[in-house]
Amino acid sequence: MVTINDIAKEAGVAKSTVSRYLNNGSVSPKTKKKIDEIVQKRGYQPNAFARSLKAQKTKMIGVIIPRLNSSSTNEVLEGIDEMSRKLGYKLIITNSDQNNEREYENIQTLTKQKVEGVIMFAREITPEHVDLVKNSGTPFLFIGQKVDGINSIIHQDYQAGAKIGKFSLELGHEHFLYIGVPETDKAVGIERRQGFLDVVKARKGTIVETIESDFSRTAAYQKALTFLKDLEATYIVCATDNIAVAVLKAATELGYNVPEDFSLSGFGGYETTAYTSPTITTVSYPYRKMGIKAVEKLVALINQEEILEVIEMSNELVINQSTKNKKKV
Repeated sequence: MVTINDIAKEAGVAKSTVSRYLNNGSVSPKTKKKIDEIVQKRGYQPNAFARSLKAQKTKMIGVIIPRLNSSSTNEVLEGIDEMSRKLGYKLIITNSDQNNEREYENIQTLTKQKVEGVIMFAREITPEHVDLVKNSGTPFLFIGQKVDGINSIIHQDYQAGAKIGKFSLELGHEHFLYIGVPETDKAVGIERRQGFLDVVKARKGTIVETIESDFSRTAAYQKALTFLKDLEATYIVCATDNIAVAVLKAATELGYNVPEDFSLSGFGGYETTAYTSPTITTVSYPYRKMGIKAVEKLVALINQEEILEVIEMSNELVINQSTKNKKKV
């Protein structure tokens, strides 16, 4: 009796490729034609019972998160969990620990587990990510980053940066320090920063310095202990609230008074910004709502409904105690 392994061996492709072909998954036209010819020549008949089992709905959704110690990720997960339960889906959550190789493995593992769809918290999107997702035969949804041909939900990060830029200029500041993160994260590392820079640099006479940190609060704190000693800027903008909290801690230890000596703001709207002294001005993101929307959109994809490829989530400027008006009254 001819098996899938026999077909795969003769076609020179992986068994998983033949499986996708048999289940109407994503296979290139050239490979499909080759397998068609072999199936007809060998008279292969798929096991109807096995295929019926495969076709059964598992009511499982896979979720790939970038790291475990993330406030924003946890809030999005709360929304995902809430809507999944409401719609009768169970979750399989995997952690990549900000490692691309682990993300590749998690994509493959979840699709083998026959989940009906996958939600992935996207950081750095490589060609390998795109190939794996598009060839998986499984509905996928990216959170936080967008890629042509893959459904996604993103934040309006450029607009968020522009909001902080406009606000800081309205307060009368002219000398700024922006603490960013690597550009491998396009949304936070590029778009958020560029929104701020475009607004502030459009004003004549402004000075903008930039420093790169990472998402680690510890790393940002250690770096702040150094650059704060020679600070000339009157307004520090941090790419995330975690970085802003770290800068505030370092500033306090070095004897600075925020916002008397310099104003400080972040992005995210994390709960911790309301429990610092002073409280930190930030841009609040609707993380829980994003999680709810993500499940709604993924289930629509699972049901083969037509939906927008990209959905953008708005944000809100939250003015707290860490920023001060420098204009003369």
